[in-house]
Amino acid sequence: MPVPATDRAPLIDDLWKGAWLAAMIVGVVVWGLILYAAFKFRRRHEDEIPVQTRYNLPIEILYTVAPVVMVLVFFYFTVQTQNDVLATASESGEADHTVDVVGQQWSWSFNYRNEESVGSTDETDDVYTVGTTAEAPTLVLPVGESVEVNLSSPDVIHSFWVPAFLFKMDVVPGRDNAFSFTPTREGSYVGKCAELCGVYHSRMLFNVEVVSVEEYEQHLQDLADQGNVGTVLGGSDAVTQPGREDQVHDDETSELGDAQ
Repeated sequence: MPVPATDRAPLIDDLWKGAWLAAMIVGVVVWGLILYAAFKFRRRHEDEIPVQTRYNLPIEILYTVAPVVMVLVFFYFTVQTQNDVLATASESGEADHTVDVVGQQWSWSFNYRNEESVGSTDETDDVYTVGTTAEAPTLVLPVGESVEVNLSSPDVIHSFWVPAFLFKMDVVPGRDNAFSFTPTREGSYVGKCAELCGVYHSRMLFNVEVVSVEEYEQHLQDLADQGNVGTVLGGSDAVTQPGREDQVHDDETSELGDAQ
C-alpha cells in the first residue's frame, strides 16, 4: 500500500490490513480443518470404509453461525471507517479551503473557491486551473490544513482517485459528491480517473502537489495574475443532468464553461 498522505488514509489502511489479517486467520483455520479431516479419516485399508456421518448438528450450527458473525464484524468496522472517512469538514465546522473539482471528457478542472489570498479586489472571486488530454493539470494543496473537495461532471461518470490518499470517489452527472481531508505530507502525487469514461479515459491524469501554506497562497496569486479568475465547470451542461430537458441552464455558467 502507498504511504498514507492524508489524515483519513490511515483509517482505510488499518481497515485493509485488518481485513487481510482476518482473512488469513480464517484461511489457516479452514485449511487446517481440511487437512486434519483428510488425514484423520482417511482410508487405512483397501476394504475399509471410513465412518459415514449423515449429519452433525453442533458442527452445522457452528459453520452457519460463524460466517454470519464474521460478516457482521466486517460490516461494523467497514461502516465505522466509511463514516469517519466520508465525514465532511462542513459537518464539524468550515474547511480551511474548498476546491470544486470537475471531471469532464477528458481532463480535470480545479476551482479554488472563495480564497481571500488571491489579491483580487473582490475577495469572493475564485481562481482555477484546467487540464487537457495533452497536459495534465496540477491540484495544489496546503499541508496541515483541511480541504473540502466538491465533485461534479458535465457529461459521464468519472472517478477521482489519488492512490497516495488511499481513496477514490465517483464523479456523477447531476449528483454532488464531496469529501474532506487534511494533507499530512508534502510531496508530489499522481491522480487519475478510475472509471472508464470514453475513448481518451487513459489520458484523464492529473498531479497533486502538497506544499507549504505560503507556497499554496503564492500558487493562487499566480493563477490570479495569469487571469484564471472565475469558475470553470467544464461545459455549458455542467449544471444539468444529461437527458433531462426540464432543467434550466445558467447563462453565466454556460459562458464560463464555453470559454474553457
